[in-house]
Amino acid sequence: MSLEYNRKNITLARNLRKNATNQEKHLWYDYLANYKPRFQRQKAIDSFIADFYCHEAKLIIELDGSQHYTESGFKKDKRRTEILEGYDLKILRFTNAEIDREFSWVCECIDFAVEASLREGGGTAKP
Repeated sequence: MSLEYNRKNITLARNLRKNATNQEKHLWYDYLANYKPRFQRQKAIDSFIADFYCHEAKLIIELDGSQHYTESGFKKDKRRTEILEGYDLKILRFTNAEIDREFSWVCECIDFAVEASLREGGGTAKP
């Protein structure tokens, strides 16, 4: 299934890239920017914008700030996850605190998820 997206989200995605959180910058510049297979930042998918997306591994990485831990936030994230999983995508979620305090562990989790996904899908493993 090819990924759909709302064209109106392209401008918003560009703005989110320009105004990334400290945690998004840290994960991007200190790990994902040169990752193989390639990740994209603020990728428009369906009516959402994924923080980080790897097409080859069919993986989305979301960094969650405090707004995600309200009743409304939980409901929105649950629905969002259901829709994105409908595209045969896997979603990894990390808190901002995990990026700040457990960065090496976060990177290990990403490696594990990418490698597992590539094995399942037959893509190219990380060198």
